[in-house]
Amino acid sequence: MSEPVSAPAPGAPPMPTGVIHDIGYRHYDGPRLGRGHALAALTLHSLRGVFGLGRTARGKIMPFLLAGVMMLPAVVSIAVMALIKQRGLSYPSYAVTMQAVLAVFLAAQSPYLVAPDLRFRVLPLYLSRPTTTADYIVAKLAAMALAMFLLIAVPLTVLFVGELLVDLPGPPKTSDYLAAMATSVIYAVLLASAGVTLASFTPRRGLGVASVIALYLLSSAISAVLVGVLMSVSRDSAAAWAWLINPFFLVDAVQVWLFGTSPNNDGGYPSGAGGPVAAVAVLAVIALCVTALVLRYRKAASS
Repeated sequence: MSEPVSAPAPGAPPMPTGVIHDIGYRHYDGPRLGRGHALAALTLHSLRGVFGLGRTARGKIMPFLLAGVMMLPAVVSIAVMALIKQRGLSYPSYAVTMQAVLAVFLAAQSPYLVAPDLRFRVLPLYLSRPTTTADYIVAKLAAMALAMFLLIAVPLTVLFVGELLVDLPGPPKTSDYLAAMATSVIYAVLLASAGVTLASFTPRRGLGVASVIALYLLSSAISAVLVGVLMSVSRDSAAAWAWLINPFFLVDAVQVWLFGTSPNNDGGYPSGAGGPVAAVAVLAVIALCVTALVLRYRKAASS
């Protein structure tokens, strides 16, 4: 039988009920940088991860390979300008021409941003303090959008610098370059919103990759089939609207409307209201994706 525990003598200090052991955690006595710094740190960390920085060598292969493929047309165009003194790929057509590479990059890297946090249930650690759900969403979207913008803008800038150095006859295409750079922002925000939203609905990276690729293939295939069928029956005006189903041609239609560049398809886009409708559609898709993300992470944070 166990011996009874004797009660403390009257007036004596209470006996300790537990002991705190120092097991070696480093104490932090510096300044508390607050919510803004946490948002910036999460954005930078996510952006580095998109390009494989801070990850294993295997995680660097895909982003750097695709970035190299995106640079290839710019390098070839500079070589063409240097050898035969003629311009190669135009600035406004760069993203449309390389749309498959952009779609693969988006599909490969979007799930990395959100799937591990959902799979291993570490989202509550981010939301402990001071980061909020909105901060987390903004950081992930900003990181993916910055990555997509760099993927388009860096080759465009290299191509523009190459054009200046080669010194082709006539003035440089500065207006086309600036138009393409401004449109790159639209591409980046639209693609990042769609990619991160689709990837956030599954904790499995493979399913996230498949969903983004499926969206791109489905939209481009439907657009191409409708355009071909409508043009075969001489419905050119309806075919012009069918181009807008593809997100890359949708943004290209906005570029044509805002900056007066040449269309990067065979039949052009709807005249008159086509440009404003395309711009409204881009904004609507972005707003829908952000709303879906907010609802998704409110549920994830409460579970």
